[in-house]
Amino acid sequence: MEQKNAQAILNELANLYPDAAPALRFGSPYELLVAVILSAQCTDERVNKVTAELFKEHNTPSAMLGLSQEELEKYIFSCGFYRNKAAHILSASRDILERYGGEVPSEHAQLKTLAGVGQKTANVVYAVAFGGDAIAVDTHVFRVSNRLGLAHGNTPAKVEEGLKAAIPQNMWSKAHHYLIYHGRRVCHSRKPDCANCTLKEWCEYHKNANNVT
Repeated sequence: MEQKNAQAILNELANLYPDAAPALRFGSPYELLVAVILSAQCTDERVNKVTAELFKEHNTPSAMLGLSQEELEKYIFSCGFYRNKAAHILSASRDILERYGGEVPSEHAQLKTLAGVGQKTANVVYAVAFGGDAIAVDTHVFRVSNRLGLAHGNTPAKVEEGLKAAIPQNMWSKAHHYLIYHGRRVCHSRKPDCANCTLKEWCEYHKNANNVT
């Protein structure tokens, strides 16, 4: 995509969603880390309901490790994949205590050394909790980026690479939230609302669907 078109899309997204912000509720970098782990293939709304109870007594690494795997699984059962998520949360909590003095590390590379923390989770925590420049590619970002033509790729890693090339670095984190909002409100997975989309003049999906040149 031409740089001017990418900038036009960013400008319109900023106009549409000036208050775009994370939907997950958290009060510390650790709470955000746990919430992001839980959010894999689960809605933010569901995660917020689960963490509202979980964080009442277990919102630090040491407090979390007071739970057994089975006890944590009961808290997070409704988030899906609860066994793996519980194991990741407990392992990451142990890493934070033993290797980082009980504080979630603020560097991207260090975040990725935590058990169960991959590129997407590290990107979210780095950007949201610590103000770093990163673009986390979830299902909304992946879909909307490919449809618009902002980035092309059949993997999150390829889409992330394309977005970083198309978007100024100081806008990476904001763009992540803009694309999520647009995916939720307009560019739906099964039936995008192209008729009411103000991005369609730049959108490859719309042009291909309507044979627009």
